[in-house]
Amino acid sequence: MKIAIVEDDINMRKSLEISMGDFKEYEVVTFKNATDALKKLDDTFNLIITDINMPKMDGIEFIKELGGRYEVIIMTGNATLNRAIESIHLGVKDFLLKPFDIDTLINAIKREDKIQTLQKSATKESSKKKDTTGFLGTSKALEGALRIADKVSKTDASILLLGQSGVGKEVFANYIHQNSPRAKKPFVAINMAAIPEQLIESELFGFEKGAFTDASEAKAGQFELANGGTLFLDEIGEMPYNVQAKILRALQEKEVRRLGSSKSIKIDIRIISATNANLNDKIKKGEFRDDLYYRLNTIPLNIPSLKERKDEILQIAEASLKINCKKYGFEAKFFSTQAKEMMLSYGWPGNIRELISVVERATILSDSNEIGVASLHLESRAVK
Repeated sequence: MKIAIVEDDINMRKSLEISMGDFKEYEVVTFKNATDALKKLDDTFNLIITDINMPKMDGIEFIKELGGRYEVIIMTGNATLNRAIESIHLGVKDFLLKPFDIDTLINAIKREDKIQTLQKSATKESSKKKDTTGFLGTSKALEGALRIADKVSKTDASILLLGQSGVGKEVFANYIHQNSPRAKKPFVAINMAAIPEQLIESELFGFEKGAFTDASEAKAGQFELANGGTLFLDEIGEMPYNVQAKILRALQEKEVRRLGSSKSIKIDIRIISATNANLNDKIKKGEFRDDLYYRLNTIPLNIPSLKERKDEILQIAEASLKINCKKYGFEAKFFSTQAKEMMLSYGWPGNIRELISVVERATILSDSNEIGVASLHLESRAVK
């Protein structure tokens, strides 16, 4: 297992490097800051262990730049515990409170190693299936959102999905696409917050060979790849201002131009966008174009948080548990009464994404068929 440790404190960094040297099964590479790490990280790394408070780029921004490509363990002091909790929204499943001993770190690494090993052994077929457990349940809040989704799916109107992080905006976007006349055409999703600013334009619009130093061959952008189908722009509130005008032009003219090309390419796509930011506030601050907002916000659709769907928590958890047992080849497992009570009382700041993540971890790490409170690891996440 290849591990990257990102820590600006030289004493802490050297201490971890020396301590980890006793564990020959782990290959450890250390970095003094996130900027250096981003330049060197590649597909050979399995796990990132990072501090939060660092110069140049803090741990939260670092995780955003990673774009979900790696499993991450956060190291934090008491002063940054709230930021560690914020990282849950970005998919981080574990964090260590400083100071910690080497055994605590190794146990956290072993948990991640076990999860990754089981995930790799799961069949390719099951990994390709879309997770639609977010649509289980019968709450009025969910039914109302689905009624609107059913209506708008039959049209070509632009839709703006609104809601907290983790409520299932991409699941809704995919649902709308699958029930639309474009269902047999591509559904292309892109997270604007996960792409470095200098790469967004080439990622969206593509480029020709020789357009810039590393352009060794031509590449189609996401707009072209979605032609005939649906393009889902997630986290549009993080879109750089200078890129917004180019996206607006592409939507108005229904054409794109690759970087380095003088030729326009006609496109026929349906746009679904999503954000958890207040775009009206961003417009007032001059951070988001009002003309682009009106173009994207033909039909706004608010997706309820898990707090508004409390009666569905156990249904989603149990359905997810069943899926995971089948996926990993386990015998049927079940939640203890105490575990169910804890799930119902917990605040779920990361919404459905966090619930599904917690259940998957508990499924894998539980040593018995009964999943108890300890296997949920919710005490360390105690956010109400």
